[in-house]
Amino acid sequence: MTAEVVAVSRSPAHTFTKPNEAVIRLLAGLGVEGDAHMGETVKHRSRVKRDPSQPNLRQVHLVHEELFAELAERGFRITPGLIGENITTRGIDLLGLPTGTRLKIGPAAIVEITGLRNPCAQLEGIQKGLMAAVLDRDANGNLIRKAGVMGIVIEGGEVRPGDAIETLLPEGEHRPLEPV
Repeated sequence: MTAEVVAVSRSPAHTFTKPNEAVIRLLAGLGVEGDAHMGETVKHRSRVKRDPSQPNLRQVHLVHEELFAELAERGFRITPGLIGENITTRGIDLLGLPTGTRLKIGPAAIVEITGLRNPCAQLEGIQKGLMAAVLDRDANGNLIRKAGVMGIVIEGGEVRPGDAIETLLPEGEHRPLEPV
């Protein structure tokens, strides 16, 4: 299966859910044009409160559509943009990518994966139990965060549903993703 974009979403306000769009434009070093989280420095309100000068490692939020099917088996009805992602993907193991992986999305855009999204309590506002449903434990008892990955825009460009995604792994030793 070829990795591809299923949906693209953005919101100019700090709303949790992002409406789907026909196209979004990624801007190098900034994020999704017109999205509340666009910028060189942090835009997530809790992070701004702690230190507004921190670099924005969360310019783009990506979630794998396969998570929606997993959640549906547990009674949750999740659709693209509902849990705040900008890009919904299919056919790529986002959570298994190493830190620094670059995704070439569509004809020009490149997003570098910076880490895991740490799910927040706002998920409970969508449906009770959703926060716990996007968390799991591995065989050793370590916490697994399944709510997608975050990235920064290296090369800008337009991204649309149906665009191909090419994975460019980093050179050298691969570091597992950690929450950002």
